[in-house]
Amino acid sequence: MKFTMPEYKAPDFTRPELANAPDCVLEAADRDGVAPEYFHSTSMFPEYFRINGEWKLAEESRMDSSVVLRPDGRLDVVENRNIKKGDLVVLGRSEDGHEGIYVHTKGFEEDEAELDDQFVFRQGRSRETSYARDYDRLFELLEHEKKNGYVVWVMGPAFAFDHDARACMQSLVENGYVDALLAGNALATHDLEGALLNTALGQDIYTQKSMPNGHYNHLDVDNKVRRSGSIPQFIEDYGIDNGIIYSCVKNNVPIILTGSIRDDGPIPEVIGDVYEAQNAMRQIVKKSTTVICLATMLHTIATGNMTPSFRVLEDGTVRPVFLYTVDADEFVVNKLLDRGSLAATTIVTNVQDFITIVANGLKLDWKRY
Repeated sequence: MKFTMPEYKAPDFTRPELANAPDCVLEAADRDGVAPEYFHSTSMFPEYFRINGEWKLAEESRMDSSVVLRPDGRLDVVENRNIKKGDLVVLGRSEDGHEGIYVHTKGFEEDEAELDDQFVFRQGRSRETSYARDYDRLFELLEHEKKNGYVVWVMGPAFAFDHDARACMQSLVENGYVDALLAGNALATHDLEGALLNTALGQDIYTQKSMPNGHYNHLDVDNKVRRSGSIPQFIEDYGIDNGIIYSCVKNNVPIILTGSIRDDGPIPEVIGDVYEAQNAMRQIVKKSTTVICLATMLHTIATGNMTPSFRVLEDGTVRPVFLYTVDADEFVVNKLLDRGSLAATTIVTNVQDFITIVANGLKLDWKRY
């Protein structure tokens, strides 16, 4: 089946409650990094603001930020910590138009017949859910996005622990299905450990057999990368020729590595300042049209919170941003939905199986890696 992009249905601003709505209220911030009282906090959905009698879309959104009207009439969504004194900030806590603010949550909804039955099995998603249709849609989406979009992968270290998962992910990078990678120190460290020593956390990545003194392996790799001064230099110094990080470097795929308190090392590229890290992630997410989050709860929530449910293209077309979250734990995949971030496709499985199914579905020759 050929992929079809969902059509965006804009709000009907001729409805009396929207046509007769007042302009939104604006107030200048009185200091840097502090929003005025009663500021409007944004969501992932398209949000419209009535300015001088005209409804205007804030074209770039994210959760839990404020809206600033620029002198040129543009609406910017800004984290409160980045507000500057004098910025005109939108005020209002309602979303139905009566304060000049309208949040449009149903722009991409398809008209589907609903069952009359009041009782149905499996309304949620669990290990027992059938994901065949989800996988088929994902294959179609990735083929489309390879030519037309920007696919961001958000990855935990679980991939690095398995030979086949590393090979499948490398094949996705090599074949153009990865435009950027967001991860932490652990993914990079253990993937490079696999590339250099064929282990992850000291276990052989194929047989899972523990190696003598293997618990030193990732620490040695951390140290070697730090001695080299950068990941690309380490790859050159040690003749690395396989793995996720290697393939990203080889194919000029941006890698944003963000740190945590528990990190070993870390390797040089890891960003330790959380706000600097958030800004770096944000620059990647702003380009995204599909985001796939895999086996990392905190990175998934962080990325989901800064990802809008829509993207405005250069020609003014509004298209959806697709979000997938995959984890072996049902709690993790549902966590983002529970926060109200946006509608995500959730798949409950281990990510090694997931990435193998994806690589096979795309007919990639991953076994040669």
